[in-house]
Amino acid sequence: MATAAPARLFQLFSALPLPLLHRLGALAGWLAYAASPRYRRQVQGNLRLACAGDEYRRVLPGAIAEAGKMAFELPKMWIPPLQEVVALVRRVHGWEHFEAAWARSEGVLLIMPHLGCFEMLGQYMATKAPMTALYRPAKQSWLRPIVEAGRNRPTLTMVPTDISGVRRLLKALRRGETVGILPDQAPSAGEGTWLSFFNRPAYTMTLAARLTEAGRVAVLVGFAERLPRGGGYDLHFAAVDEAVAGDTAARAAVINRAVEGMIRRCPAQYLWGYNRYKVPAGAEPPASPALLP
Repeated sequence: MATAAPARLFQLFSALPLPLLHRLGALAGWLAYAASPRYRRQVQGNLRLACAGDEYRRVLPGAIAEAGKMAFELPKMWIPPLQEVVALVRRVHGWEHFEAAWARSEGVLLIMPHLGCFEMLGQYMATKAPMTALYRPAKQSWLRPIVEAGRNRPTLTMVPTDISGVRRLLKALRRGETVGILPDQAPSAGEGTWLSFFNRPAYTMTLAARLTEAGRVAVLVGFAERLPRGGGYDLHFAAVDEAVAGDTAARAAVINRAVEGMIRRCPAQYLWGYNRYKVPAGAEPPASPALLP
């Protein structure tokens, strides 16, 4: 019974119109910001790394509200039928990058930072082409079946975050399919390296970089921009400007810079409250920032 109530509430929220969900989310974002000094420091400190002066003051209010919207739109992503979810997409920019990669018989590594409604990217891709992505089960037991049902669409395959999952990602790329990776999560010790992210050392996953070594792989960055007043989403896809080459660390540094560039296009919709710069248990602390690529 204790877990049934949250699940019912989640179901209820999925039936609400997106404009109302985003209004409620914006309110929740401000309440969380006001209630937690630690969260406030996290948001302010991370945002100042990317935005200074007038830009910081302009972006901060939106970032507070957008973080709440990110949470409140999840029922709308996972519970309704797939076609109802993707009907919220208004425009798609950069789809030609996928078509060009497929014409070259390349797999596509889609880099999806915690920017905008990143859940929408997988939903949309499920209507276009096979896509495989890593999946870590939700910590809350009541939420797991909802997340699994919402993410396991007919052509969207979720694989575990272990060696078997990585093998399946590699096989998908070699078949010329799309693999989705969220690159801006702090990995466990031994699974990353210290690299610059908005001019501060961040323990950065190397998996995305290692996947680019699989052969003929096009690397794209994408995000789903929330439109004002719950008006839906615009999808943005872009090719990485730099050559993804060199050793694993060099490739990961290129990916970090590509993620930074995408975030700068819509900084208010990035998840600044995430502790991106933590030192994972068992990891060595970073070297001097001046030494980082």
